[in-house]
Amino acid sequence: MWSFNLRLLLVCAYRHLSYVFLSIGDGKSVINVLGVGSGSGEIDLKIFSKIQARYPGVAINTDIVEPSPEQILSYKERVAKTPGLENINFIWNKKTSIEFELQVKEEKTERKYDFIHMIQMLYYVKDVPATLRFFRSLLAADGKLLIILVSGSSGWSTLWKKYGSRLPLNDLCLYITAGDIADILSSEGAKYQCYELPSDMDITECFIDGDHNGDLLLDFLTETCDFNKNAPPELREEIMQDLRSPGCSSMKNGKVIFNNNLSAIVVDGD
Repeated sequence: MWSFNLRLLLVCAYRHLSYVFLSIGDGKSVINVLGVGSGSGEIDLKIFSKIQARYPGVAINTDIVEPSPEQILSYKERVAKTPGLENINFIWNKKTSIEFELQVKEEKTERKYDFIHMIQMLYYVKDVPATLRFFRSLLAADGKLLIILVSGSSGWSTLWKKYGSRLPLNDLCLYITAGDIADILSSEGAKYQCYELPSDMDITECFIDGDHNGDLLLDFLTETCDFNKNAPPELREEIMQDLRSPGCSSMKNGKVIFNNNLSAIVVDGD
């Protein structure tokens, strides 16, 4: 649905995950990890490097839940080329999160994970509260669940809240932010911490008539093919105005800079 800067997520891993890994493996001979929507594994391998640095020599068992066979193949190729992974046992599950949930429930065996990550994937589930409850139930007592989504204070949030009902919405995707996740977790009494991950994006070209890159960027922001050509004039005018507003962007050196912030939510095991 939305493409984001991988580098930002890797920066998040280095800046914030040291806290996450402080105690997840204390006194354990094996650390169990679950990646939900792991894609091609770039971020997973950064996570493993953090765990290995904190718990050198400790074995790691990891379940990877990823529905795309192409992404799984890329992940396996990346693992084959990466040194230092000898103590990690990889199990790839070509499944959606709901398919994995059904599998676990059918097995009727207790699974507990010391660390679970769900990075940029909750846009693609139909019942977010139920999904969160299920994966929280898989956390070990001292485990951590990491969720990364667009921030509730981002320009995305402003656009989605105001225009979500007037923009195309793929039925496989949701307009959901980290702020919505925090509300759900709070309503269920979950313990969590939230970290803002600053990011911005120059969208000045969107406001240059006839600019090809600007048109493509506007398509991306609105999730609409040929938005400039196909959108009703009043909708286009409203969105272009809001994209310049403080709720979405700021002005820096004559450029329109979109608020692309993400949030990392770290949920504690019960």
